[in-house]
Amino acid sequence: MNNSPTPSERTPDAHFGIGRTLACLMLSVWFSTVLIAQNPAGAEGSAAGSTMRVTHVLGLEGISNNATGNLSIQQNALQFQKGEGPAVQISIDSIQNIFLGEDNKQVGGTSMAVARTAAPFGGGRVVGLFSHKKYDTLTLEYLDTNGGFHGAIFQLDKGQGQALRDELVAKGAHVTQVEDQPAKQSTPEAENESK
Repeated sequence: MNNSPTPSERTPDAHFGIGRTLACLMLSVWFSTVLIAQNPAGAEGSAAGSTMRVTHVLGLEGISNNATGNLSIQQNALQFQKGEGPAVQISIDSIQNIFLGEDNKQVGGTSMAVARTAAPFGGGRVVGLFSHKKYDTLTLEYLDTNGGFHGAIFQLDKGQGQALRDELVAKGAHVTQVEDQPAKQSTPEAENESK
């Protein structure tokens, strides 16, 4: 005798198990997609001299704030070009200082905010861990052709800032070395106690 249940005799629990498996699979695909987006390929080891996709935060004349474009080193100049428009160049010899910074920003917009709110049992905190993107900021201080002092700030993918700074220094950009020295605190009380 065949004791296997016919399709009409199967319990609803079997469908619930399949639904749970599909939900877990979809969740793992979503998390892996978020993780891949957090670690862009090539950001850590960008080749020197290559064109980088960056955001010009502010400072370049004729370029709007928060404009996205290509930043590259062309011969003896740092060049930023927004789309097909004209390129803005800064002579590497005119660069007086370069500052690097790290920052992060929340990504995902409204849909990510809803997901954080809707996640049960404090799961919004876990979603929040994956909804931030880290990036480098590069600030340049430079002199224009008339001797005027200017500054420009760029936002780059994580890891690209140090590579660009090193290449600019190798090509002759001036950088002031700031040493981290702890502030010395004078303690006259300690001097008086030893007498």
